[in-house]
Amino acid sequence: MNRRAVVVASLVVVLAAGVGAWWVLLRNDAPPPVSLEEAVAGVGSTTTAAPGAGTTTIATTGDATTAAPAGLDGTWTIDTTASFAGYRVQEELANIGATEAVGRTSQLTGGLTLSGNAITAVDVTVDMTTLVSNNERRDGALSQRGLETSVFPTASFALTEPIVLATVPAIGGSIEAVATGDLTVHGVTRNVAIPIAAQLVDGTTIVVVGSLDIALADYDIEPPTGFAVLSINEVGTIEMQLAFTR
Repeated sequence: MNRRAVVVASLVVVLAAGVGAWWVLLRNDAPPPVSLEEAVAGVGSTTTAAPGAGTTTIATTGDATTAAPAGLDGTWTIDTTASFAGYRVQEELANIGATEAVGRTSQLTGGLTLSGNAITAVDVTVDMTTLVSNNERRDGALSQRGLETSVFPTASFALTEPIVLATVPAIGGSIEAVATGDLTVHGVTRNVAIPIAAQLVDGTTIVVVGSLDIALADYDIEPPTGFAVLSINEVGTIEMQLAFTR
């Protein structure tokens, strides 16, 4: 192989290595923020009420024409196969630059209670030790730093004011509301107002999504910076996708 061929081959190898490093380190593979449309698509939908449920015609803010099933009152529990909660925060990494860290878990417990046109209770507990992002080192670090999940293994939200709806949505109909309650993260509890969107997917499934920006300092969270992580935004986002079933 002549000298020119060696040089060309070397350049190809360097270029390939650079592209590979870019793909591993610089690509933004963070999942998009929660959305009601995506959540409902993930759960799947039907156009009929549950067998034997009966129906009551009620106006809705959505475009659905199917009436809401009667007997929605009662307690609905979280379906973990279609639910998750987690965090989203901007960070600055050494030799990489700005990126978005997203960690999520489906290890949730809790439910909501419906009575007439009001949601009277919502309780959600999150197993923070099971949060997973696209970086195992980040996940491991959060055990002892930042969220300190080894010390504060759970986070929770409990509704403190009923959510009164103008109407009960029909199947396929959606609502927007604000859930006011106590959010506990890192051992600190604060009363917050979380904007939410919800849809009655069918007679047996309600999907709720919501997100809230929080100041890390409000929950005594010290950003876990270090050699690789140069800085972390002082404000992060708590986000959730919750599917409730009978």
